Amino acid sequence: MSQSSGSNGLTYADAGVDIDAGNELVNRIKPLVKATSRPGADSDIGGFGGLFDLKGAGFTDPILVAANDGVGTKLKIAIETGQHRTVGIDLVAMCVNDLVVQGAEPLFFLDYFATGALDVETASDVVAGIADGCKLAGAALIGGETAEMPGMYVEGDYDLAGFSVGAVERGAILPRKDVATGDVLLGLTSSGVHSNGFSMVRKIIELAGLTWSDAAPFAAGNTLGETLMEPTKIYVKPLLSALKATTGIKALAHITGGGLPENLPRVLPDNSSARIDLSAINAPAVFKWLADTGGVAEKEMLRTFNCGIGMVVVVAENEADEITRVLQSEGEQVVRIGGIEAAGSAPVEFEGSLGFSA
Repeated sequence: MSQSSGSNGLTYADAGVDIDAGNELVNRIKPLVKATSRPGADSDIGGFGGLFDLKGAGFTDPILVAANDGVGTKLKIAIETGQHRTVGIDLVAMCVNDLVVQGAEPLFFLDYFATGALDVETASDVVAGIADGCKLAGAALIGGETAEMPGMYVEGDYDLAGFSVGAVERGAILPRKDVATGDVLLGLTSSGVHSNGFSMVRKIIELAGLTWSDAAPFAAGNTLGETLMEPTKIYVKPLLSALKATTGIKALAHITGGGLPENLPRVLPDNSSARIDLSAINAPAVFKWLADTGGVAEKEMLRTFNCGIGMVVVVAENEADEITRVLQSEGEQVVRIGGIEAAGSAPVEFEGSLGFSA
């Protein structure tokens, strides 16, 4: 029998799995993980499971809320451009933004990183971004898994998944049951494309004959790759502050894949519709460029991308101004985009236009 390692016999490294690289990665990320420590978690890694103390986090009668997600084909841009740091923020954002819409405070996060052959530098950058995202969300990074699977991925490729758990006191779960006609819709602006619709983005770039290193036509001084890798905004801390400081927030909707038409109805009662004035939304230049360059109709843009609004806050009309003030004081750009009406012909009805020429 032929063996590639001489008299010492076949090793796991001969099969494509480098245990030493995995150990080096763990040592590199330990201080990153430790930096995400928060009440309830000491953020040490190395055990078989992560621990979290709900009582230590200050909860009295909590309901746990769990979410998991990935980054989608935005990962292809990260891999092709070598920009790996910010996709970790995207990964956290896609999970924790889904927790806060139910009124929950994100408590901890776990990640899954899978690749064919472990590149310690790449994996370290990704985990550093995950730690950045956890700090932005106030969540502890208490564990994860790095899977090296030769033959499953082509050279240089990797995949990510994230898992997060939050908690909300029993009486504070969103959406509330009193969402009603007359309530106001406040939109929190997005940082760009976020992490949805990148299959269409990549198709438009291909049809336009451009590369990631080309200058971005909609962002002077930046390349396409740099601009499109802008990470998903994490809305957790401003929203938790507004929830604590006011009483008028009735529902929240994270605007991800499916856009406003698919995500907003998930938090509305059956007897209501949302009416949105598109002319109130100042869509970032990237969306106009995508629509015009790809010949994408406004309706298709709205059901594919966030189009400039990453989170919608449903509020009582008499508290809309105060909630706006609190969110603005936390650094959010807030736009009054519409309101709740009696059920109409569609769960979300639009008026006005985003101003795309397609």
